[in-house]
Amino acid sequence: MKKKIFLITFLIIFIAEISTLIVFAMQTPDFSQDAVAVNEIVQSVTEDFYALEEHKNTTPLDYVILDTKGNLLYKTKIGLSESINTAITHRDTILDITINNIAVGKIIIYNDGAQTLQMQKKTAIIVLLIAIVINSGICMGYVIYMIFTIIRPFRKLKGFAERVACGNLDIPLEMDRKNLFGAFTESFDIMRSELKKARIAEAQANASKKELVAKLSHDIKTPIASIKAVSEVGLTVTNNEKDKANYVQIIGKTDQINTLVTNLFTATLEDLQQLMVSPMNIESGKVKLMLENADYLQRATIPNIPDCLVYADSLRLQQVFDNIFANSYKYAKTDIIITTQKTKNSIDIIIEDFGCGVLQEELSIIKEKFKRGSNSANTEGAGLGLYISDYFMKEMQGELKIENGEHGLKVIVTLCLSGKI
Repeated sequence: MKKKIFLITFLIIFIAEISTLIVFAMQTPDFSQDAVAVNEIVQSVTEDFYALEEHKNTTPLDYVILDTKGNLLYKTKIGLSESINTAITHRDTILDITINNIAVGKIIIYNDGAQTLQMQKKTAIIVLLIAIVINSGICMGYVIYMIFTIIRPFRKLKGFAERVACGNLDIPLEMDRKNLFGAFTESFDIMRSELKKARIAEAQANASKKELVAKLSHDIKTPIASIKAVSEVGLTVTNNEKDKANYVQIIGKTDQINTLVTNLFTATLEDLQQLMVSPMNIESGKVKLMLENADYLQRATIPNIPDCLVYADSLRLQQVFDNIFANSYKYAKTDIIITTQKTKNSIDIIIEDFGCGVLQEELSIIKEKFKRGSNSANTEGAGLGLYISDYFMKEMQGELKIENGEHGLKVIVTLCLSGKI
């Protein structure tokens, strides 16, 4: 509907501009004089020629009266041609004044055709300028409309897609049915929700597999330990060299099996090595933008970050902030306080909410994989956010610290300053 209004308005103004140009182009300058008024002037001037001080102009035309020698006798207004040569150049009407068939002077009737044409030009220019200004305003308005209804929503979709591609499924996509991407944003957020459910289910399945591996490892190690113990006893009591060699081989194989089982168990904890972290120098102003992007519910007052260069991976640091804010939204559901503290070698981003925090004995474990606080029993989650964030911060030569603050849970993100590594 808005597109139609814009196009119709723009078309009407364009047609008006073209029409104005056509009308002006087709006009023919009219330099003719009103014959009736000219005759009236000649007659009245002839009658009043010897008493011009009492003469009055009763016509809409302006004129000058000269004697036979070219001297000025009378003029209706200032600025009129006062010589024959000037009158000819200006295309004024020049008539003789005759009394008793004797020429006693001349009348120069001012031709205002050029002035009228000039006024018409000015009018046409003003009309065109107004039309151009209106067109420009409409175009600017439409550009602003396009920015708010297409460009900005598209950028949000792009940023959302990047976050989903990076595995961040906690931040919902704002839905605005007023813009052209309204239906897409709803579909994208449904996709995010379904992916999140699938990710949680996958994490739970992986956790179950790990528990199974740990249980089987324990179950396998128990009989292996028994076999090794019996073999060691047999090695001690036997005197047969062949039997001793067999017992030694059995003991060696049990150690090998025990090592393989241990490797199988520890290998399940090595999957984080697949997440690449590529830190570089970043301006501190970008850190503030990351905090603003993470605070999609706008519950935090974000301060200015002191000017400096930090050593970080923009993508991974954004994930760290996203995880921190998502946890606060899920568990605390309060406003958030953000402060900064700059030291010689680093800068601390301190994020604190007004929730109940976590138990003191849980502070040391909530950064571990699949570990969650006791306050998360009725809240969905896989227990990976802080673990992954801690891994990212270590890879960026920084640190992630969690403690109970004065108001609620306090998370301190320490970023190393560039050149201080």
